[in-house]
Formats: sequence, structure tokens, C-alpha cells
Amino acid sequence: MTTNQATGTAAGGGPAAGTAAAAGPLRVFLALDAAVTGACGLIYLLAAGPVGRLLDVEGAFLRGAGAFLTVYGVLVVLLAARPVPPAAATKAVIEVNVLWAVASLAALLFGWLEPSVAGTVWIPLQALVVAAFAALQLGGLRRAHG
Repeated sequence: MTTNQATGTAAGGGPAAGTAAAAGPLRVFLALDAAVTGACGLIYLLAAGPVGRLLDVEGAFLRGAGAFLTVYGVLVVLLAARPVPPAAATKAVIEVNVLWAVASLAALLFGWLEPSVAGTVWIPLQALVVAAFAALQLGGLRRAHG
């Protein structure tokens, strides 16, 4: 691909890979992921008792998941703040998101968790959202880094 060095645009007219403009969608998808992940993490961490009763999931499990998600959300927002998020770090976020989605579904399918009806709806729903973030981030990564 040919890039116009003066404008930072590719020969086809779009932003060139490796530029802040090309990384814009990736940064948005990472920031949205960080916001949703951080919010869920804080809810699980600070309201593990009521959420645990609603979902019929152990409060200690939710507190652990909440602590992980809160820290992970902070790390992802720091990545999103970079003008061009590094490819390796972005790939790690995508991989963790895919792993989370698969593990969430596996927990239901293999009976590792036996949630309430609300939990049986919530767990695959959040897995779907996390998988969608992974897919969007992968597309953004390809655009940002070529």
C-alpha cells in the first residue's frame, strides 16, 4: 500500500495503518470495553452479596471476578488512551476477551456454575458482549496496524 507521507493517508484515501486516525475505531472499542468491564467489576466487587443472590453465584467468586475485572478495566483504559495502541497488547486484550467468553459458556455447559434463571440469562449475555468486543477490537487492530 502506498502512503502519502504529507497527509498520512493511504493511496485509497483512508487513514494509513499505524496512524492515530487509523487507530481511532480501535481506541473507541477498547475504551467501551474498559468502561463496561470496569463497571461490571465494581458492581461484582462492591455488591457481591445482592448480585450473588440474584444470580445464585457465590459472593466470594463474584468478589474475585470483580477484582480481576476492575484491574483489567483500568489496564484496558490505559491502552485505549494511547494514540496508537500497541498490537501485542491489543492482541492480549482480544485473547483475554475470547477466553472470558468461552469460559463463561463452559461454566454453564459443564455445570461449573448452577445459577438462577437470571444468572442463566446473564452469563451468556455478558459472554456475547465480551465476544463482540473481541471481534470489534480485532477489526480495529487490523485497520490500525494493517
